[in-house]
Amino acid sequence: MPFALQANNRKTQWRLVEFLSQMFFINEQGTNMSQQLITAEQIKNRIAELGKEITKQYHKEDIILVCILNGSFMFCADLARAIDLEMDIDFMALSSYGDAMVSSGNVRVDLDLRKSIKDKNILIVEDIVDTGRTIAKLLELLQTRNPKTLKVCTLLSKPSRREIPVQIDFVGFTIEDRFVIGYGLDYQGKKRNLPYIGVKG
Repeated sequence: MPFALQANNRKTQWRLVEFLSQMFFINEQGTNMSQQLITAEQIKNRIAELGKEITKQYHKEDIILVCILNGSFMFCADLARAIDLEMDIDFMALSSYGDAMVSSGNVRVDLDLRKSIKDKNILIVEDIVDTGRTIAKLLELLQTRNPKTLKVCTLLSKPSRREIPVQIDFVGFTIEDRFVIGYGLDYQGKKRNLPYIGVKG
């Protein structure tokens, strides 16, 4: 069911994002992935670094995290806890892959924001940026709503796949052109709950 996370205080926000993260967490020993590309420990450490970078960038100003469903829910939950700023969190859902392993290039908004972002500091939280088409369309859309600032944080970036130049302000990991799953990323709706990022065989 579509929903937006709107809490009146930080304590309530952290409880909700922790629930989202832990709801999909499984033990690494219970998976059967043949190849890990980025380990759970590497993800944890990089997110801690990103949290510090983002906190410093905004100079104690409030921000709104825009979590792009479904792929970035786990990343967004962990990232939110690593950022030492007052924040709100909202959600959007975009379609570009369907059940395919390659982006179709056609982007559809399936779930939009519930609140105005006018004069707000907006940080888009993505799972992966490859061709750039999806994030470019999203940036174009959100710019029309007159935010104070609009930035992008992505867990993964595939620059070799880029078809449209886009500004990515915070990048977790730069990877080669391989189809990856785990830690929120899926293949046909499965493998999102892997605690690490693996390569789809």
